[in-house]
Amino acid sequence: MRQNLRLALATTTVASLTCGLLCLPVGAATAAPPAASADDFNGDGYRDYASASRSTDGGAVHVVFGTAHGPGTASQTIDQDSPGVPGADEPDDIFGEMRAAGDFNRDGYGDLAVSARGEDVNGREDQGAVTILWGSKKGLSGGTSLPGKATPQPYGYFGDDLAAGDFNGDGRPELAVINAGETYVYQGTFSRTGISGPVAHPDRSNHRAAHLIAGQVTKDRATDLVILGVAAFPESRTEANAWFLKGGANFTSGTALSVNSHDSHVGDGLIADFDKDGYGDIAIGNPDDAKRRGAVTVWRGGAQGPTTATRITQATAGIAGTPEPEDSFGASISAGDINHDGYADLAIGAYGEKLGDKEYAGAVHVLRGRAGGLSGSGSQFFTRSSPGVPGSPDTDDSFGATVRLRDTDGDGFADLFVAGTGGSLRLPGSASGLTTTGVTSVDADLVDGFLQ
Repeated sequence: MRQNLRLALATTTVASLTCGLLCLPVGAATAAPPAASADDFNGDGYRDYASASRSTDGGAVHVVFGTAHGPGTASQTIDQDSPGVPGADEPDDIFGEMRAAGDFNRDGYGDLAVSARGEDVNGREDQGAVTILWGSKKGLSGGTSLPGKATPQPYGYFGDDLAAGDFNGDGRPELAVINAGETYVYQGTFSRTGISGPVAHPDRSNHRAAHLIAGQVTKDRATDLVILGVAAFPESRTEANAWFLKGGANFTSGTALSVNSHDSHVGDGLIADFDKDGYGDIAIGNPDDAKRRGAVTVWRGGAQGPTTATRITQATAGIAGTPEPEDSFGASISAGDINHDGYADLAIGAYGEKLGDKEYAGAVHVLRGRAGGLSGSGSQFFTRSSPGVPGSPDTDDSFGATVRLRDTDGDGFADLFVAGTGGSLRLPGSASGLTTTGVTSVDADLVDGFLQ
């Protein structure tokens, strides 16, 4: 139960998967100006924050609109009973849990793809459904159903994860969707009146999809896609694994990436440029590795995709602590430029970290980006017992269950947002790194609203 705690606190698309500095908004080369940001739903030039809400039995999306100083006070909540939204609010639909933003109809407003993976369809339990909520001057309004491409089946969980990007490099946004362990990429035309066109089915050999990461690893215009999941081997053996698909006309053929694990669960994944060479690096957390001691694997990006891999654990030189069972190092990761030096930095949550006699008190590690890539040199370590951090460690606080690095106030420094059962905090970024000076409490739903 504890290993699934992060999902209970805040589930985004690894889907919404955690993007770094090279996870770019989806725009288009048309007469209409593209959305300034994929998640600028009202077109005012500021990023908005969409989170899952449990305000109804079937789930909802809560949007907090951004301002020049970060999240504002204006908001809206949308569920399947909202005007123009397909379906009906029903128990266990799980509407809003998975989300991906993009200007799908290219009208200058960011739109939001939302799944209801527990939706029952024509008597088929948990077949799942995906809806595009359309951006407008007043925010998200109305929706259009995404047609399912797989054979309809119960427990298919259509919309198990979502990711948006220009995967084929044609200048138009596409949407990747997981259904029954398979990935489908919708490449057609998106409009309020319907969604049509080709749907690609990437070849992943024996790989079962669970999560999606979209971003730019290579330097071409196309968005690359990383599929996280489980690879099956003889004798019913499975391992956590990943599959890299290079964006472009032939993006449906990919390359397997081993996360060096004999466990069948991966945490967050993201793409960011940690060494500032212009190529996106891939980071994948594996909290279940080595009896849930946890690890993070980072592949450096190159012209054709990922190259050399580095494995990071609490045994890596310069990183605080020691690997212990149940630490779950890597359960949540996030990238951002904390000190405004142009390198992406990496925050790593270890919500199972034991502090004294307090089990699952939790901790967060922050690694600095540099020319040689990530290392433990100069890393930072935060817990509820760190000087300046409010509160004190307690059993099952799970500090670090969700971590997000975001520059919400536009000062050029990414701040650390960290959530756990004991509350959520914001630690400001600065030229010298993260600081506890000016630390504030924040709403956990806001942290969930930071799409990776």
